[in-house]
Amino acid sequence: MLGRLILLFITIPLIELYLLLQMGRYVGAGPTIGLVILTGVAGAYLARSQGLAVLRRISKTLSEGEVPGNHIVDGLLILVGGALLLTPGLLTDLVGFLLIIPASRIVVREWLKVKLRGYVEGRIVYIRRKP
Repeated sequence: MLGRLILLFITIPLIELYLLLQMGRYVGAGPTIGLVILTGVAGAYLARSQGLAVLRRISKTLSEGEVPGNHIVDGLLILVGGALLLTPGLLTDLVGFLLIIPASRIVVREWLKVKLRGYVEGRIVYIRRKP
């Protein structure tokens, strides 16, 4: 697991750097820097507005006496998406926007729930088998 994280923290910045250099080569340094700034500002605005909307839904759900499970996962995805949008780069911006835009966030949320459920169920089975 640690090896994967180290690989991730090395390869993602290198890929981002390569993509930014290639984009700078084709459209110029000014537009490339402008795009990075624009996505950062747009991402911060979207993360704030979507985050506040999720907080309102969490509050409403709690006031109705229900558990806001999906809304909490949405909030976490928005937080991660906002952080990725503030990170300079094209790949991180793409993933950040996917996590902030509601339609794609739902797909990611449901995929994540399936993965986590499988992990937890597999972990419980593993623990039960152990003498």
